[in-house]
Amino acid sequence: MKHRGIFITQFDKDRLSGLIGVAKAHRGRSKQDLQSLRDLEGELARAMIVPPQDVPADVVTMNSQVLLRDEDTSEEMTYTLVFPADADIDAGKISVLAPVGTAILGYRVGDVVEWQVPAGRRRLSVRKILYQPEAAGDFDL
Repeated sequence: MKHRGIFITQFDKDRLSGLIGVAKAHRGRSKQDLQSLRDLEGELARAMIVPPQDVPADVVTMNSQVLLRDEDTSEEMTYTLVFPADADIDAGKISVLAPVGTAILGYRVGDVVEWQVPAGRRRLSVRKILYQPEAAGDFDL
């Protein structure tokens, strides 16, 4: 995963930081789970805190619905980035703690997201933001 600055609201940063703390407290987490937590923690450390109304409309934020394209297969998929309690892969709701969830947080339309998976590297491009809470004026989802 390449490092870049991300925009985040204080509300989401506080919720994500709390989530990391709770998740780290649970023993028996897999190496991949711990790496996902470290990745998310790193993203938050680089995040620029902005008021909700100042988040650019082309940025993937929490509860955003995004159209992604697999750069290797040309397959398109739609995901909503959610907190773990709301995750439901069958409904297209992907947890921010899932590797792809952490990877897309803060990316913009046109960016290519790359991250390591057991079978190699995955590359997804952010094609379109279908819904972003901040752009819609939903500041406390």
